[in-house]
Amino acid sequence: MPPVARYPLPVRQSPPIDTNTVLDETWVRDKTIVVTGGASGFGEAFFRRWAGDGATVVIGDINTQRGDQLVREVRKETGNPNLHFFHCDVTDWQSQVQFFKDATHVSPHGGIDTVVANAGIVDPAPALETPKGLDAPNPPPPNLAVLDVNLKGVLYTSHLALFYLAKNPQSAPADPNCDPATTVRDRHLLLMSSMAGIAPIPRQTLYATSKHAVVGLYRNLRCSSFLHGVRTNLICPYFMDTPLLTTVGRALLAGGSFGDVEDVVEAATRFVADPRVVGRAVAVGPKLKVEQDMHGQWSLVEGKGNMGEEKAIWEIYAHDFEDSEIFSRRIVGIMNRAMEIKGWTGWLKDMFAAVRYGLGGTR
Repeated sequence: MPPVARYPLPVRQSPPIDTNTVLDETWVRDKTIVVTGGASGFGEAFFRRWAGDGATVVIGDINTQRGDQLVREVRKETGNPNLHFFHCDVTDWQSQVQFFKDATHVSPHGGIDTVVANAGIVDPAPALETPKGLDAPNPPPPNLAVLDVNLKGVLYTSHLALFYLAKNPQSAPADPNCDPATTVRDRHLLLMSSMAGIAPIPRQTLYATSKHAVVGLYRNLRCSSFLHGVRTNLICPYFMDTPLLTTVGRALLAGGSFGDVEDVVEAATRFVADPRVVGRAVAVGPKLKVEQDMHGQWSLVEGKGNMGEEKAIWEIYAHDFEDSEIFSRRIVGIMNRAMEIKGWTGWLKDMFAAVRYGLGGTR
């Protein structure tokens, strides 16, 4: 991996990910990984992969029967005894608190190396659209269960992750220049959003809103989680063949392409295994044959032949700190210049005013 990119403080971000490099899965061994929503879908796929890699994996889910069954099954398949399930309702703060306590208790080294905020749901009924029964005096309230799971639950998970990851014994603060072969203990938060977090999905307003919010959480935490020594990364999967994809969704996508869950697992494993990857995000879609021109632009290679390369994992938000949207650059630049002009005199004046305000005074 090339040297760390130099960005203005407080940015902490490693260079772009090279998905063509061979992943050393031995870097996953002996890590303690916590996964919410681990009894099905992506969570189950992560669990099976990392259990086979020799990690201690603790999954939480509201489906207790499936979670218990899955752990027994994978323990038998892998011979890995360090696999655990605990009931966890991500919308319930105390349930998540107990889940993290249980995970820490069963961890061989008494800490957590990676937290994957994976739990999520889809509401098959559209929300925030014209309700039926327009002759009624008042519309029915929208069902906000999707926001409770996909946003509030992720916020709870992230809050607890920052607390427990910072306390991970024998771990050092996240460092893009570290040696993965010798960095066994880690502090890593992996957020799961969706392509719905970067593009709209008709009639899934609340789901897309929740996933956009997770992207916003990632873009903020990657600038601040380093205060806890924690590295934060993000995955945005395309439509995948998982239980989240409803019958209506499958019908709408008929004739198109689904992504492969294994590519999502590969991306997640790369994030978990390599402690040098800090503040990066990827979108994972169908495996397509593409080629890149001299300007770095990708295009689809149509027809058969040996031209192009197969690609399913695409880095996103890779240049947020280099080529920001022009308005943001201008307005932030103006604010920074105003602060420079005010100098220390202006700073002292504002600090004095802040203290007076805190004491109940006025400007």
